[in-house]
Amino acid sequence: MTLTFDKGSLILVDYTAKVKDDDEVFDTTLEADAKKYSLHEENAKYHPKLVSIGETSYPVLKGFDEALAKTSVGDKLTVEVTPDKGFGERDSGKVRMVPLRKLGEDAEKVSVGDTIEVDNKRGIIRYIGSGRVQIDYNHRYAGKTILFDVNVLKSLDSPNDKVDAILKERLPVEDAKIVFDLKGNEANVTIPEEILRADGLQIMKHFIQLDIFKFVKTLEKINFVETHINKQVSAKKPETKENTSEQKTA
Repeated sequence: MTLTFDKGSLILVDYTAKVKDDDEVFDTTLEADAKKYSLHEENAKYHPKLVSIGETSYPVLKGFDEALAKTSVGDKLTVEVTPDKGFGERDSGKVRMVPLRKLGEDAEKVSVGDTIEVDNKRGIIRYIGSGRVQIDYNHRYAGKTILFDVNVLKSLDSPNDKVDAILKERLPVEDAKIVFDLKGNEANVTIPEEILRADGLQIMKHFIQLDIFKFVKTLEKINFVETHINKQVSAKKPETKENTSEQKTA
């Protein structure tokens, strides 16, 4: 079958993922499905997944990526991903028995099925007894075939669409608060006020500019616009241009 999307194509998809053998739904881009399957998280952003076909910028499981490369916009299908192209085969060597006391304060709190970190590795508790605990360092879905119910929504071809999707993926704010404009070979990205003091802002900006330059070859410059309001002045009188300061960094 010929590939519809070339390597590096950016597309938007909605999907709901489940384990084939027991129908356990564990991931979705759809808020309605998240609520339906008790996966809903209050602060999570539910929006279509940005995928870069054959690329690591916005990765999905290899089998999922390969199937998406052969789809077209508007396709609705179920993709079956086997362990070798999914979360890997189970490795019995990654299952360890350790003394319960090694868990320290957590020893009293843990139960079978919990995910815990021991020796800087995350694992799942499979058994507790006789002063010992069995920890499985395999991925939770190793050895499992995964089914993705997919809706291929859009191919991002224009610079505007690409920048919009990258910002929605990278910025932890509501989509409606994301503002940018493109002028010639330059992009201006407004940083939402609520994340101006976020710890990871510099890292976010770093990956945003890397991605935009990678996927929008025509751009030569990106300005991040940060507007800081003098709250004391604005509390006394209506906001004017004199009350804002703009900082631009390329």
